[in-house]
Amino acid sequence: MDRLVSLHSLIFGAVERFGDALLPLLSRLVFAGVLLVYFWKSGLTKLGDGLLGFIVPSVGAYAQIFPKQLEAVGYDSSQLSIFHWAVVVAGTWAEFILPLMIVIGLFTRLASLGMIGFVVVQSLTDLYGHGGIEHVETFGAWFDAAPDSVIMDQRALWVLVLVTLVIKGAGALSVDRVLQTLRPSQQPVQA
Repeated sequence: MDRLVSLHSLIFGAVERFGDALLPLLSRLVFAGVLLVYFWKSGLTKLGDGLLGFIVPSVGAYAQIFPKQLEAVGYDSSQLSIFHWAVVVAGTWAEFILPLMIVIGLFTRLASLGMIGFVVVQSLTDLYGHGGIEHVETFGAWFDAAPDSVIMDQRALWVLVLVTLVIKGAGALSVDRVLQTLRPSQQPVQA
């Protein structure tokens, strides 16, 4: 029995060490394959017309992020406050910048935390702003044998990928690793 346990420990110890190096890279690859284009396409729908479209969002951007408030002002986004504008612009930029940072592995832990916050706000907006809370199938439930609800199932998996990156970092093939190797080594402070 000791040999079996030792063999198991030897094999899966090697798998674990290999996994520690591979898991961040795979998480970033899955994020890129599943969510990068999703968020970029969503961000494109929020850009306004012309050269200043990145700071003058489309009416659709307000409709996506503040649907009830936009409806309350008759779909005239100029009637909304500077707060609404700032949130929409920041959200739009976040949909482009944070996914890019994750994919290239730049400040990956912070970008992943930002994306977790983004997904939470997105989910709350879908539930309360767009009336998803009234549709049980949109919210979904765990342990219900139906793995296709948008909020509880799909977005839980998105967050799992992002939490993995918060915990493990970007891994070896990343800008973070390059920056770490370029940084001068820390010398202990001597008294």
